[in-house]
Amino acid sequence: MKDRQFHIYLDDEEYGQVLQALIDLKNNLIAQGRYTDAVDDVLIKFTKARKKKITVQYI
Repeated sequence: MKDRQFHIYLDDEEYGQVLQALIDLKNNLIAQGRYTDAVDDVLIKFTKARKKKITVQYI
């Protein structure tokens, strides 16, 4: 079965908020002594993701 892929479009402010939330989650897991492998994988994918400029048209 093929994995489903999702595409999200974020502006600069939203990008920063998602990045900060992932970093906070990682810090909380470290403080609890839990593994951070999953969060690390998401952080790497998120920061290496291709950035595409689009124009938003309001109707």
